[in-house]
Amino acid sequence: MKNKYFLFLFLASMMALLVACADDSSEDAEGDGEESVETDADIEADDELDEEPQEGGDFRLARGEDATSLDPHLYTDIASMSVAFNLYETLVERDENMELQPLLAEDYEQIDELTWEFSLREDVEFHDGEPFNAEAVEVNLERLFDPDIAAPRANYLEAISEVEAIDEYTVQIRTEDPFAPLLGHLAHNVGSMISPAAIEADANDEINLEVEPVGTGPFEFEEWDQGNEIVLARNDNYWGDHAYLDRVTFHVVPEIATRLAMLETGETDAVETVEPANTPRVEEMDNAELYTTESFLTMYIGFQTENEPLDDPDVRRAISLAIDNDMIIDGVYEGYGEPANGPINDLVFGHHPDAEPVPYDPEEAEQLLAEAGYEDGVTIEMFTSDTNEVSIQISEVVQDMLGEVGVNVELQQMEWGAYIDTLNEGSQDMYILSWSAITADADATLMSLFHSDSQGEAGNRMFYENEDLDQLLEEAREETDEDAREQLYHEAYEILEEDTPMTYLAFQETIEAVGTHVEGFDRWANSRYILEDVYLTEETEGDGY
Repeated sequence: MKNKYFLFLFLASMMALLVACADDSSEDAEGDGEESVETDADIEADDELDEEPQEGGDFRLARGEDATSLDPHLYTDIASMSVAFNLYETLVERDENMELQPLLAEDYEQIDELTWEFSLREDVEFHDGEPFNAEAVEVNLERLFDPDIAAPRANYLEAISEVEAIDEYTVQIRTEDPFAPLLGHLAHNVGSMISPAAIEADANDEINLEVEPVGTGPFEFEEWDQGNEIVLARNDNYWGDHAYLDRVTFHVVPEIATRLAMLETGETDAVETVEPANTPRVEEMDNAELYTTESFLTMYIGFQTENEPLDDPDVRRAISLAIDNDMIIDGVYEGYGEPANGPINDLVFGHHPDAEPVPYDPEEAEQLLAEAGYEDGVTIEMFTSDTNEVSIQISEVVQDMLGEVGVNVELQQMEWGAYIDTLNEGSQDMYILSWSAITADADATLMSLFHSDSQGEAGNRMFYENEDLDQLLEEAREETDEDAREQLYHEAYEILEEDTPMTYLAFQETIEAVGTHVEGFDRWANSRYILEDVYLTEETEGDGY
């Protein structure tokens, strides 16, 4: 059995070598953290950092997947969120260190255990010229809970019982019960502020906020050629520091080889989500470099727990035991990740540091399958997106691993939008997906993925239900003592380990390829691009600077 896995690793290594050899250019490798001696190159780099940022230009980012919506109350995917982060803002935000900071609210305080008061900035207007004020906050939170909108993430803020404008720039938010994660959830995209005039126009079918967003951010919407590109323009009336760039264009290019070729030839300035197997190609480029960051991303295999044979927790446990996560980390991620021990990593409040990843034990897996009545084998479908190369590679490796214990896996690859629709409907058996815990708090992730009220589009695409877990998660939301609250999440880990509605694969790093003419590029752990700080230092092909 192991021979097949060693063969996989060998082939993966050879493919990476061939990709690297296909290009004659080179790039300096990243340092290893040891002491270094300053060189002429270091001095030159320091001089470049002292240069004034250049204004103007179109920053082009090539990505594999298009957004599904630009309405912050409706989208649930990272491809949409990473665009909309530049259009919309929230009352509070997470900074680079994932600490909460004021944003559209210049100050806030907790009045009592049920009431928060926010003092709003007085110099903000929406992209359509409408003023941002307390009334706008009221209108946005009312829309979030409007049943006609059916916002899939409304549960993040469902504890809110009242929103009251005290005066033009002061607003109070009250909750029915104590709600510990309120501020963190207000920093999520569900707390984004949309122009009240645009909300009214959307309600009257005069515009469609899913494709015509109107926020307060440093960039404003220009156009969306669906399936091809989204273009944002600098907001010259922005209340904060203006962006350097004239425009940002998100190009949709499904094939990673094409995206990387565009970077080499100067047709794009950066490539989103470089798969580990393609990093050698970037390292050989003269005009680009890798940009790697920690993230909140967890890659997992979800089990549709209502469908046979996955309605049996022993079958789900058996499948988890038959998967060698270390082999996946080495062979697919090539070290750009680590085996996951739960649904959230140690960047997120509520992570369980003592939880252990599921061990690789194919013998126990075979025994559990036999006890469940599948000693002669069983056939299960596994779904993936057809544009995510890492998911595709994982599916093929897992197919081989499960075949060794008598589980015949039939692979199904689907276009991203159709894939998400299928998962939301519950038509799948197993599926591979990643989750980003962007609120930096266990509540949003565990409630979305595992609470029975979140089945389908809200996140629980396993259609998992456990009353004890539901009660535990609801109790944790109201617990204001951090130590006690953290312990409740650790207890949730134990229930999930017993039920195994998903198998955790990897805590992922994010990898981008960025042109050397690009300065100020940054992507935070919550998948947010800080594009207002980006500037270009030289002219490139196409519409670049």
